[in-house]
Amino acid sequence: MKHLYNFGIRCYTTAIAIAALTNHKAKLWHNGRKGLIEDIEQRLSTRCAKQRVWIHVASLGEFEQARPIIEKIRELNIDTEIVVTFFSPSGYEIRKGYALVDEIFYLPADTPRNAKRFIDAVNPTIAIFIKYEFWLNYLAELKSRKIATYLASAIFREESIFFKPWGKIWRKALSTFSTIFVQNDDSVRLLKKLGYDNVVVAGDTRFDRVAAIAKNGKHVPIIEQFIETKRAFVAGSTWRKDEELLVDLANDNPEIKFIIVPHEIDKAHIQNLIDDCGGRAICYTECSGTTKYDNYQILILNTIGLLSTVYRYATWAYIGGGFGMGIHNTLEAAIYGLPIAFGPRYKKFNEAKEMIACGVAKSVSTYKELSEWFTPLRDDAELWQQKHTAAQEYTKKNIGATDLIIEEIFGEHR
Repeated sequence: MKHLYNFGIRCYTTAIAIAALTNHKAKLWHNGRKGLIEDIEQRLSTRCAKQRVWIHVASLGEFEQARPIIEKIRELNIDTEIVVTFFSPSGYEIRKGYALVDEIFYLPADTPRNAKRFIDAVNPTIAIFIKYEFWLNYLAELKSRKIATYLASAIFREESIFFKPWGKIWRKALSTFSTIFVQNDDSVRLLKKLGYDNVVVAGDTRFDRVAAIAKNGKHVPIIEQFIETKRAFVAGSTWRKDEELLVDLANDNPEIKFIIVPHEIDKAHIQNLIDDCGGRAICYTECSGTTKYDNYQILILNTIGLLSTVYRYATWAYIGGGFGMGIHNTLEAAIYGLPIAFGPRYKKFNEAKEMIACGVAKSVSTYKELSEWFTPLRDDAELWQQKHTAAQEYTKKNIGATDLIIEEIFGEHR
């Protein structure tokens, strides 16, 4: 089975190399790994760390889960170097200059040779994998060297490969981890079926991350000037299907200001959205301190890095992605006590299910459902306040995963 896995890795890297001829993201993935091992060896050979932590994340979302752990290590002044690796170019390209870590790399493809050379070069005292990254050769190498390895903010579901008849090598990989920090009790139950009792319900570190963002919220003058005294509806990480519903909602609610933050901000996508808005939209990058917004109802945020802050100006929120692979980050909106809507594909996201159960969020599949959710929240201040309070209580009770994880991992390593 392991031979089949290694063959699959080789096939994947070959496919990416071919796709790189025409696909931008594939090109970044492929080119970012050219000479990568040699670069890692050279850059780390000049360092002489007493203790080094390797943290691996898939992409930007998982980095946001790792970030509270990184920040807590620095806050506590734990004497250690931190090396972060990314699988995805979308995460790496945005965070490659992050100042609180010592080195950031792409993760070399998971071949046995790469795993040995990478771990030789990094020489980690501790390894932390975030949420669901299970690279079998890296995990086997860590286990063979008896390096303390942890899985943080993980979540397991019955349909996962670990619980399938053909998932033996994946189940075996879980034995690498000294402790598995999971988000919920269901994950504990499922892992116990496999014989693992080194499991701690710590929760999701993203709650700590969004709480820190809210606490240190910045002012965005352009947003404030655009909204003025009106109420605002913020839609984050939207895709085409989401935007079709949102433009219709804006049409039916001309007294509300809409801020739409597309997940993809390429020129073609932004232009299509502008055209759909019929002259009522302006892009963030076109605005200045002297811009007049009287004729604009919709602001399109065609830049990166502001969404989590912009939610603080909202009265309601919509989270994109639910008509595609799955919804994006709902917690960035919930931390501000916002009633939230999103598309139908949310069931892989524990926090989304919990927020629906406590009345904070609503899944919608049609414009009619979106409008029926929004209209009462627009007109009934008491109803809105109930949802607002429920969202605040939900996020508040889930804060604290980072402290638990840090104490467990670093209590004996400080």
